[in-house]
Amino acid sequence: MTARYARKGFTLIEILIVVIILGILAAIVIPQFSNASNDARKSSLASTAQTMRSQIALFRLQHNDNLPGQLPLVSSGGTFSNATFWTLMTTQTDALGAAYVKATSLTGPFGPYMQATPVNPLAGGAAWQSTVTDGKANPAAATGFVYDYAGGSGSGNFWGTDSSGLVLVP
Repeated sequence: MTARYARKGFTLIEILIVVIILGILAAIVIPQFSNASNDARKSSLASTAQTMRSQIALFRLQHNDNLPGQLPLVSSGGTFSNATFWTLMTTQTDALGAAYVKATSLTGPFGPYMQATPVNPLAGGAAWQSTVTDGKANPAAATGFVYDYAGGSGSGNFWGTDSSGLVLVP
């Protein structure tokens, strides 16, 4: 009588074939994930830009048609300041743009319009640019976000750019 042994486990060839097949599948699938994450960053940027546009429009409505960006609030002729812009967007103000103090303010509290400075996921930070050309943003001058201020008489529009300055969210 001869003894028969049941085969247990896989041969080296079978394991190598499985590893090669998994490597081929990974090479096909991984680029799809990188495209998906880039699309997610673009979608996040679009959402941030739309939120900023709506908050700037609300600020303008509540502050006598003046854009945030300088103090005192004026409709034209002023110089844009990042610090002033974010102070106006992240704190409570009265209709004149002054810090809201309940005892002395003549109008109600407005804002804050944003909780914090947004970060552009495609540019690696919240870099700003307020240069305008013929009422349109000049994104080649900076990366991050572009704000059409134009001395207080701009559109108040807000764009997002990638790290090369290319406008991605018109």
